[in-house]
Amino acid sequence: MRYIPLTENEKRLMLDGIGVTSIDDLFESIPSQLRFKRPLQVAGPMSELDVDRHMAKLAGMNQLSCLSFVGAGAYQHHIPAHIPQLATRSEFSTAYTPYQPEISQGTLQSVFEYQTLICELTGLDIANASLYDGATATAEAMLMANRSNSRKTFIIPKTVHPEYRLVCRTYAKNLGFNLIEVGFTDDGTTDMKAAADQAGDDLSAIIIQSPNFFGCIENWEEASSLAKARGAFSVAVTTEPLSLALIKSPGEYGCDLAVGEAQSFGVPVSFGGPALGYMAALTKHVRNMPGRLVGETIDKNGKRGYVLTLATREQHIRREKATSNICTNEGLCALMATIYLSTLGKRGLRDLAGLNLSLAVHARAALQSSRKLKLRFNGVGFNEFVVDVGMDARKAHERLQNEGIIAGLPLGDLYPELSTCLLLCFTEMVRREDIDCLVHELEAL
Repeated sequence: MRYIPLTENEKRLMLDGIGVTSIDDLFESIPSQLRFKRPLQVAGPMSELDVDRHMAKLAGMNQLSCLSFVGAGAYQHHIPAHIPQLATRSEFSTAYTPYQPEISQGTLQSVFEYQTLICELTGLDIANASLYDGATATAEAMLMANRSNSRKTFIIPKTVHPEYRLVCRTYAKNLGFNLIEVGFTDDGTTDMKAAADQAGDDLSAIIIQSPNFFGCIENWEEASSLAKARGAFSVAVTTEPLSLALIKSPGEYGCDLAVGEAQSFGVPVSFGGPALGYMAALTKHVRNMPGRLVGETIDKNGKRGYVLTLATREQHIRREKATSNICTNEGLCALMATIYLSTLGKRGLRDLAGLNLSLAVHARAALQSSRKLKLRFNGVGFNEFVVDVGMDARKAHERLQNEGIIAGLPLGDLYPELSTCLLLCFTEMVRREDIDCLVHELEAL
């Protein structure tokens, strides 16, 4: 329903029913100084038609026609029309909670296929039924490593997405974990020597993102070897999973866990969410994996069916034995990713990744020929990299936005030493002439 009316009399009945005198009583637990004590300064009542007109006017203020080169963990890719169409089919509209397999076969099968595709993509044995987003998936991997080896030290380099690092710190704040950040080298990748120096006997996991936040390909194999030498976990993070169609998978590099963000696979950016976290691991770690797994079976009539085979949540087992309080998988987003990956197939996904790479190569060449602009790092990348514009990057960003171009992400707020740098991304949504236009406008600043 678009509109649910509630009269003053109905409000009073509800308040009486729960034993309070006013709505304000519901917020007594919030300190008085933090509560808003005056009415909101908004216009008076409007008719439904006037509200529609007002909302349309506000929506018209959004600059939806800008030429965008933004990535940084949320990537704009083309979403074929069949994906939202198939995602609305009735087979997938069964009861949300898949605990009754006899009425949830559509949901269960789509999740099973999603898990299979994530395993193929990451080169690992098992995948769970998705997580909220890449940041919480990374934090859950940290908790999973701790459950497995009871250690509390984690190496999480500055090349890992800043927001992922913040979420990990929030998770770790009251658990006594020691999160060690190490810097990056001139090629934009993790300083593995510093990581090795910090890796002591209490190391639980080393967490490496590739392509990293600067768009550079990291050495997962070296990180995996370092972790194994300390009896620790190696966690591979990816925010742009399309890259996995071209580079070796985390499993091939010997990583124990692979986590990240699958939003690139048919899920719109939607001004920042919802997203789709994924997690894959070796079979031996399955009992410490958060969330739930769907498995395939045969029913009493010999027909193929799908059921939950692992659901170690607090509602299923004793609370202290639960592996996670993750309360749901991103069901609809996982379905969209499943349809996207299934219909593109292995060859289609590789072709799309190749197109993204070729556009980034074109942009690199154009920038390298510029006298004013220069690449900040010389490491190998995929569809994203950092460019030094030789001036305050935020001011440069604002000027280009006035010209209808969103020139990536200014890095000064996240990395003060990179205050003159922009993080640029090049997906199939931009053309070569768009890239040439961006370079021309940057040079003209």
